[in-house]
Amino acid sequence: MSTPGQGRILVTGGAGFIGSALVWALNGRGRTDIVITDFLEPDKKWNGVVPLDAGRDGKRRNLAPLKFADFVEADVFRARLQADPGAFGRFGTAFHLGACSSTTERNEAYLLDNNFAYTRELADWALAQEARFIYASSAATYGDGAAGMDDQDDNLARLRPLNAYGRSKQLFDLHAQREGLLNRLVGLKYFNVFGPNEDHKGEMRSLVNKAYQQILATGKVRLFKSYKPEFKDGEQQRDFLYVKDAVEMTLHFAEKAITAGGLYNIGSGQANTWLALTSAIFAALGRPPAIEFIEMPEALRDKYQYFTRADIAKLRRTGYTPPVTPLGEAVRDYVQNHLVPDKRLGE
Repeated sequence: MSTPGQGRILVTGGAGFIGSALVWALNGRGRTDIVITDFLEPDKKWNGVVPLDAGRDGKRRNLAPLKFADFVEADVFRARLQADPGAFGRFGTAFHLGACSSTTERNEAYLLDNNFAYTRELADWALAQEARFIYASSAATYGDGAAGMDDQDDNLARLRPLNAYGRSKQLFDLHAQREGLLNRLVGLKYFNVFGPNEDHKGEMRSLVNKAYQQILATGKVRLFKSYKPEFKDGEQQRDFLYVKDAVEMTLHFAEKAITAGGLYNIGSGQANTWLALTSAIFAALGRPPAIEFIEMPEALRDKYQYFTRADIAKLRRTGYTPPVTPLGEAVRDYVQNHLVPDKRLGE
């Protein structure tokens, strides 16, 4: 099985959702020469070793079953790199997945520093030592989709993100294009990724995770009503992608498409309704669907995406051939093998 190229591997955000899933997949390929950076819960700091009783919740539990060479708090890692770019030695591949991923975050100064400035610093550092740099952009950069959702680099200036998070991601994409860096790095526009290891994300968890908890508590799932006549309640559509597929697509750019550069959509290539997703959750639990439609908060109504679908033709042209896990199968695996038994990846 192929693995990322020579040299150690950096995974920022490696205790988070996609980051810890990526480390799990790397471990499955026999790679443990991994340095992880992230922010852990402030009251649960530890000295570089994850104890077996790492707690039942949060990022620490994501880390507990994983194998890696070192963990460095994200702010410490950044400060030491700023003082000395050689502080941590050389790496062959840097996966920059750490970011503030809250689509409701309003502190734009924080988002600019965390999602734009830090990404710029890491990209410059990685490129200077000729490391493969693969970073998380976002489908949030597409806004309402009026300018399309294709990942062609010449489309960037036309995009209008709907929220501050999307704008912060768009800024680095534009910076990389303006500085002529896109052909030297890879930006991944993740669509609606769901799956194990997302429990710590609070309100940013996927509907699958939230719905499972709602069903246990009330026996039903609540969905937002539609405020556009062309979409009936529950028929708003999103491109849902299982995290196990997302990490395979991500690793592809470090294993096989090692000369590819630019921006790439990371999605299923299909649009499914919230009703289809919810029905798959009930089916995985062996229960009949029970859905209640509720009002959407006014603050979200003009920032809500009604339709997303990734065009993954560009990804396919790089040689990525595995089929995407069908939605029902992905939901069933997540629910039955992770949510019901309460198991993270690697447990």
